[in-house]
Amino acid sequence: MSVNLEKNEIQKDNDLKVKEQIKLLNEAQELLYCVWMDRVKKSPTQKVIQDFRNIFIHLLDSENPETIAAVYELIISNSEGDFRNTLKRCCYILINNWTTRRHPEAIQSLIEIFGDPALEEETLSMSLNRLRDWLKNFRNSKDYEELKLFLARYEEREQRHWSERYASYLLVPQYVNMSNSPEQREAARIQAQQLRERFKFELAMYTARLHSAYERQGEPDKNPTVFGDKVLKLIKMIMAKRGQFSYKNIANIFLEQTKGIVYKEFKISLQKYLIYSLENREFVGLINTLLSKSIKNLYESNDDKPLTDALLFRTCKRVIEFLTTENRQTPSQLFVLLVSQGHALTLVIILLKITLLCKQVRTHLETCLAKLIEYYVDYPEEECKWVVNFLEILKITFVIYDENMRYNLIAVKNESGKASPTIDLDSYRIFSQQRLNLKAGGEADLDRLSPAQDAGETDLDELASEPDDSADR
Repeated sequence: MSVNLEKNEIQKDNDLKVKEQIKLLNEAQELLYCVWMDRVKKSPTQKVIQDFRNIFIHLLDSENPETIAAVYELIISNSEGDFRNTLKRCCYILINNWTTRRHPEAIQSLIEIFGDPALEEETLSMSLNRLRDWLKNFRNSKDYEELKLFLARYEEREQRHWSERYASYLLVPQYVNMSNSPEQREAARIQAQQLRERFKFELAMYTARLHSAYERQGEPDKNPTVFGDKVLKLIKMIMAKRGQFSYKNIANIFLEQTKGIVYKEFKISLQKYLIYSLENREFVGLINTLLSKSIKNLYESNDDKPLTDALLFRTCKRVIEFLTTENRQTPSQLFVLLVSQGHALTLVIILLKITLLCKQVRTHLETCLAKLIEYYVDYPEEECKWVVNFLEILKITFVIYDENMRYNLIAVKNESGKASPTIDLDSYRIFSQQRLNLKAGGEADLDRLSPAQDAGETDLDELASEPDDSADR
């Protein structure tokens, strides 16, 4: 009896010690968060950066000894995971503030701190050595790679890894992951949105001003794609494929026609909707067969129930996974089949159709794209060029169908003053309009309406081979 009582007392003491350690750790973390929120608002950026280096590299802070005590508390706890989460949140507190105030150079300086040569130096302090080991481990982690994505908006390096061009997708898993700190999620959301808006704007400016730039023998606006002037042909091809009715109109008609039907019938109609307008019967049959096997078995317990918005959302998510990555790790069978065989544009159009049925699924699509990029990230660009082409075509297509964009094909009249009677992409010009948000002056409509000169005959095989699926007209 006395032995059991003694064990219980020991257990209670241990529990109290653990609770006390957790309390001290939480207090240390909160103190550090408050310190950086205060300093980033009140101090010059260079001083904040120097303070960050002194505190986390050298364990020095002449202004506030409590800050060093808090870092020591993290070290003493011997929990590298807790330290890393604390370090990350401190970084994102700074990044959020500097992003708002447009200090990209400060973000770059912060990230460069983790390459400080002092991290390689051994000291007589076991605590400092442990701290530096943790920092080196952080530098070699995925967390640090995620941190470096916040430089993508500002870096203009010619020699950079191909995956960095798609940072707007790679950032999505950061802001949908509820385990990340609020600061990290918000920073990732803002950065991804800014990268999307930048690409949208640059593409609009490039297509709108290209003709006038050539006429004045100056340099045209920056081309944000990897396709060079061939991107004009691609945009024309994408726009020509929509035919008499836009994909958005077709999606609205489909949703109206399937309203209230039972789920089993909806799945059958969905397959027809997704392959509608694809012309090569053999290829369409193959896609339909592979999709049918996956879609037919979806949520069978709901087959006799009416379609709901929630069920539509879940279904669209699963179909996107069938077309990209089903297990969140490797490319799906359909993805490899379509993209590797030169049907990237076909796949992109199918994905576009899905997002037009359910806007909320767009984030899930981007998460799946991030997983695909991570899968191929170790491949040289030449070895996965077909994947890069797919990602590039997808970015361009979704810009063309963005709600704030308007792209139109206008027929160029021939010498007789009449439009060409046949559909010849070379005889069409692109007109683009963009609705811009001006932070300083509120929202404004800026019509960037100008013809883009076609850059001559180009071979499109390299960017969007569609041998079986000619443009819908």
